[in-house]
Amino acid sequence: MFRTALRNVLAHKARLLMTVLAVMLGVAFVSGTLVFTSTISDAYQNSSQKGFDNVDVAIQPKSSDSPSGAPGAAPRLDQKLLDAAARVPGAASATGTVSGFTAIADKHGKLIGDGFSTRGANLFPAKDGKDARYPMRDGVAPKAADQFALDAHTADRAGYKVGDTVRISVDGPVREQKLTGIFTTDDGTVAAGGSLALFDTPTAQKLFAAPGEFSGIDVKAAPGTSQGALKAALDKVLPKDSAETTTGKQLADDQADMIAKSMDDMKTVLLVFAGIALFVGVFIIANTFTMLVAQRTKELALMRAVGASRRQVTRSVLIEAFVVGAVAAAAGLAAGIGIGAGLRALMSGTGAKVPDGPLVVSPAAILTSLLVGIVVTVLAAWLPGRRAAKIPPVAAMNSVHATATTKSLVVRNTIGALFAGAGAAGVLVATGMEDGRAMMAAGAAVLLIGVFILTPLLSRPLIALAAPVLRTFGISGKLARQNAVRNPRRTAATASALMVGLTLITGLTVIAGSVQQSIDKMATASLKADYVVSMASRTPLSPDVAKKLDGLDEVTAASPLRNSPSRIAGGAEYLTGVNGKDFGKLTRLDFTEGSLGELGGERAVVDDATAKANGWKPGSRFPVTFEDGKKGALTVSGVYQGNEMIKGIILDNATLAPHQKHVTDMQVMVKMAGGASEASKDSLVKALGENPAISVQDKKDVSDGIAQIFSLMLNMLYGLLAMAVIVAVLGVINTLAMSVFERSQEIGMLRAIGLDRRGIKRMVRLESLVISLFGGVLGIGLGVFFGWAAGELIGGSLATYELVLPWGRIGIFLAMAALVGVLAALWPARRAARLNMLESIKAE
Repeated sequence: MFRTALRNVLAHKARLLMTVLAVMLGVAFVSGTLVFTSTISDAYQNSSQKGFDNVDVAIQPKSSDSPSGAPGAAPRLDQKLLDAAARVPGAASATGTVSGFTAIADKHGKLIGDGFSTRGANLFPAKDGKDARYPMRDGVAPKAADQFALDAHTADRAGYKVGDTVRISVDGPVREQKLTGIFTTDDGTVAAGGSLALFDTPTAQKLFAAPGEFSGIDVKAAPGTSQGALKAALDKVLPKDSAETTTGKQLADDQADMIAKSMDDMKTVLLVFAGIALFVGVFIIANTFTMLVAQRTKELALMRAVGASRRQVTRSVLIEAFVVGAVAAAAGLAAGIGIGAGLRALMSGTGAKVPDGPLVVSPAAILTSLLVGIVVTVLAAWLPGRRAAKIPPVAAMNSVHATATTKSLVVRNTIGALFAGAGAAGVLVATGMEDGRAMMAAGAAVLLIGVFILTPLLSRPLIALAAPVLRTFGISGKLARQNAVRNPRRTAATASALMVGLTLITGLTVIAGSVQQSIDKMATASLKADYVVSMASRTPLSPDVAKKLDGLDEVTAASPLRNSPSRIAGGAEYLTGVNGKDFGKLTRLDFTEGSLGELGGERAVVDDATAKANGWKPGSRFPVTFEDGKKGALTVSGVYQGNEMIKGIILDNATLAPHQKHVTDMQVMVKMAGGASEASKDSLVKALGENPAISVQDKKDVSDGIAQIFSLMLNMLYGLLAMAVIVAVLGVINTLAMSVFERSQEIGMLRAIGLDRRGIKRMVRLESLVISLFGGVLGIGLGVFFGWAAGELIGGSLATYELVLPWGRIGIFLAMAALVGVLAALWPARRAARLNMLESIKAE
């Protein structure tokens, strides 16, 4: 039986090629994901560990349960603590560190680096005048407030040399600094495309902290002193209420764990889509083996007649599947390694630089890929093999088994209806739940399975709808329709592969389009301001920016938005400070109780969620502990409907600012005399010194900025789901090719009675088109339903959410399904037309 199974595999090489390709693509996606994430994770971990080579013990401010800077938070580390750490027995040296966001402009005024990886820090020279962490490649270390040093990656990228004057920004205002040195570094963020600027310590403290304060202290152990011993010695002398110690090894391990976790999220997303591709591949594999077994029914019956048991027949089919799966898995693993290397090169090519390191092919990736390929193929082939073994030999030889029994169809349709009903009910119930995500996911999966089971039943009426159109193609169209419904199970399995991919694509498109529309409405409804000014990195903005804008003649109203941590009713809450006089001119809040009035003194307005949680109404008075620890009380003057743009407790900056240690703004809202225009925007940009770190956005820019995230995610998902669609295309090709082989005698007879080659080609193409459109219609219908249901959940937290059906894209998806059908039929149609009619008629 083993030798027979192997001979069958070799005898049907062409027929099994599509199955091998389907499994290979799925496995390649899995192995490529594992190789890519392992390679990136390993490169970042090695790079980050280099950054801790000069750190044996790190001293950091003691962590607080309250938000950063909230009342009671620990102070920064000072010079006294640094000196104490340097004198501890076993300490060779102690380095004070301070850092923060620093934007570097290139020679064209554009921001270098990527958001939060654009950093500045301090140089801390040893007795020899050098900082071992940052060896100077060119020039010397900065020693004055108007000087700085730049990492070699950024300097080379921007074309800067020692002696150049560079425009930088830390919190908004532009600073012109002289470049005195260019240094090399193993910093992982720099290797990944970020930038690092270094200042002398007093300048860095003034920019990022306060004079004499550090954000951390790194202690180097003397020779013969272990990290553990040094940590114990430091713990004895440090104040336990304001500082804590961590060994360099622990920091490196924590960093490695954090990188691994971030890679795990990416890996999970990619593996989900690999799973979808494999799930679609299961339809193809099951379809292929069903057809192969059907074509070899008499052969299997003869084996049963000469003594083979049911188990041996099933086993022979599974051996074939094992061989196919093993070959596909090995090919998929090799392709996956190439995909992993290609994805890394693609990341580097798009500007997202990755630290250097080897391509990592872990034993887990190899084992997983082989197991996935073999197990998926064997499981998909088990049901056809078992079904073949149950056919009585005499019935098989007489082809009595060819048609499914009425009982089996009734059982299948009943089970499908129960699954579809239960799934639809689950989805509908989830739409009315406060957190129905788990219920909706489960219901959607059950509904999808139910529709798949019912697909043979649905195929006849839906394909019948295409009959009027097919009649226009004459006898070829009539035959195509009959062929499509002749074997509903085969048609269903072929269409289902395409249905799964289009369901996900359509659902995601509906959700993304609806969310985008709601964001546009929110920006329009909430803001009267013409522009919103903020840091490009979303870091705090200097209050000098708001003062400068407020002083411009063309600005009629301006208000900074400031966040300040506080304690209210025993919990941590952020207060939002605004310019009470102008806030009403810049926003359009929908008040459910009370009104905005003119904010000032102890008056505050709160969003409906916060008011409901605390039981507040207009006139309610509540105690508050401000950032500086001082206590006060605020009175609710109005309750408004909060949204993602504006929410929380809002009060006048004149009330909030005296309690803030460092006054910074998150953004500034601006209203212009001439409204929003290119001229108005240019005047603001010029007034702010054409600063690369500052973003000036109108309402459309704000909306587009949020939408860009959704568009990027959607495009990534389209790319990932394209794998499932490619596998589905292979499935259509596979089914048609094997169907042509199975119907070769019939095709020969059609040729003999006068149907020319062009008519045969047209028949096969139309059959493929009908099957693909059938899968496309089902997929789009389910996708719209799932998109609507998910939108009902989103609408609970997004007040402006409204279902938007992107008819243009839905039309494109349907056209794509038709194109799949046309392309998939090219080779099978050509093969059918070239069959020799006499040999085909004689074929068994």
